[in-house]
Amino acid sequence: MLRTKSKGSKSHLLSLKNHNICSRAERKWIKPAGFDTGVKTYNSLTKQKEPLVLAQERIATWYSCGPTVYDHAHLGHACSYVRFDILQRILSRIFEINVIHVMVITDIDDKIIQRSLEQNISPTVLARMHEEEFKRDMQALRVLPPAVYMRVTDNIPQIVAFIKRIIGNGHAYVTSQGNVYFDTQSIGNRYGKLVNLGGIAGELGAQDKRDPRDFALWKASKPHEPHWESPWGQGRPGWHIECSTIASSVFGSQLDIHSGGIDLAFPHHENEIAQSEAYHQCEQWGNYFLHSGHLHLKGSVEKMSKSLKNYVTIKDFLKSYTANEFRLFCLLTRYRSAIDYSDASMNEARSTLSTISAFCHNAQAYMQGHLQCQPTEEGILWERLSATQSSVRKALADDFDTPKTMDAIMSLIHHGNCQLQPATKVDGPRSPAVFGAMLSYVREIMGVFEVDLQPVLGAGRVLNNVVEELVHFRSKVRKFALSVEDQAPQDPHTGSEIQKRHPQPDRVPLLKDCDALRNNLAPLGVHIKDRGTNSTWEITRRGETRKD
Repeated sequence: MLRTKSKGSKSHLLSLKNHNICSRAERKWIKPAGFDTGVKTYNSLTKQKEPLVLAQERIATWYSCGPTVYDHAHLGHACSYVRFDILQRILSRIFEINVIHVMVITDIDDKIIQRSLEQNISPTVLARMHEEEFKRDMQALRVLPPAVYMRVTDNIPQIVAFIKRIIGNGHAYVTSQGNVYFDTQSIGNRYGKLVNLGGIAGELGAQDKRDPRDFALWKASKPHEPHWESPWGQGRPGWHIECSTIASSVFGSQLDIHSGGIDLAFPHHENEIAQSEAYHQCEQWGNYFLHSGHLHLKGSVEKMSKSLKNYVTIKDFLKSYTANEFRLFCLLTRYRSAIDYSDASMNEARSTLSTISAFCHNAQAYMQGHLQCQPTEEGILWERLSATQSSVRKALADDFDTPKTMDAIMSLIHHGNCQLQPATKVDGPRSPAVFGAMLSYVREIMGVFEVDLQPVLGAGRVLNNVVEELVHFRSKVRKFALSVEDQAPQDPHTGSEIQKRHPQPDRVPLLKDCDALRNNLAPLGVHIKDRGTNSTWEITRRGETRKD
């Protein structure tokens, strides 16, 4: 395509006509041809759920915008990354899709330069510090790393070549000041695939653009700023070009899935689409755009952000809550919905996790014979399990509906708990197999979400064994203390006991000591449940209580 001239000129309008630039009707989404995953996902390109069809069988190419590493990552960032991590795990574990995920690290940017000047360190050192901190935060939240992290500064030659082709294809122009801008008018109404651009202003601050909507591909260098050589003089990349270049360098001219926070839809993702399709000369570069909702502090309409100074760092958050609890918090809402963060919402997640853990513990105790219950309605439980498995798969195939999935899991647990009521006398058969199947399924699904129901690992196994021996010894002492007098008085006429038998008086102090040990261990995270003369135990979050 020929390069266009300044906006409003007759030659520019003629160029648009002659080169058949797309009309508004040509924004229509093109359903990909390929492998139908059986999943429907909300596509920001169409504003509705669409069948997720991949170019290659059981392989999903996935690109996501990583952090701009000039400061600590906060909980708003964490929410988006954890939510998309859950989606990727669902695709991999439930629908057997091999997700190839690439993430960019923005390590050169206006904010990085400004912060480095404030702290009197180099932009490179600042970026590396916060990049490593970000990776540690993601590891702490158990977010799978991408197949590869790619830094902007490692890809400058590729970015320059990318820009050169866009210019050659007639979709960008060089100014006398050494800046390069994307020419939005050159693609007509194709600009605006993600958002309605009516009344939306362009990027501010530049005086040498043809159209306010045009955006920088290359910025001429300023004094004391990092810069690289280019055909247009020394400078550095614009914000959006990095993602198009890096995604294209790995995945080529077609991308299955692009993800990010909803705040990135415009201008960032919109501009990515424009420059990628201009580079590849294709009608549709990214097939599915998935956006996560904002995290809000409860009672605030503003998203959590660094600029508003209303954020909680991930490091500080993990002093009060666990990764398990945060992942549960994310599961309780749709990934594309806004989410309110507060102590109350985190306590709801903690309570839900506690209920799940308690059921797993009780089901295991029942299977081991430590928990005695009346005969269960085994057939009903098998039916409930089968229905839950079907409901969960259906919910996850419907735009990754994790709230509905959790409702189904909690309903299954409720029905299990109804039949796990302790009894002192048991008559009839036991049903350990069905509880084993329920336990395995709950662990499997929570494992898909990377919510760990068996957190005691490594050196903690020693603690496990010590607690096991302690509780076993206590149970023997308690059983001895509860033993009754050898012969209680009987009614001479009926032969029945006149009064209830009691522990022998000299053993009551032992029983009190057993109760004291149980009560003292609870605040330390060891929760003992007495079931008649038997006892079960579990290690819980320190200070957390359990309902018997």
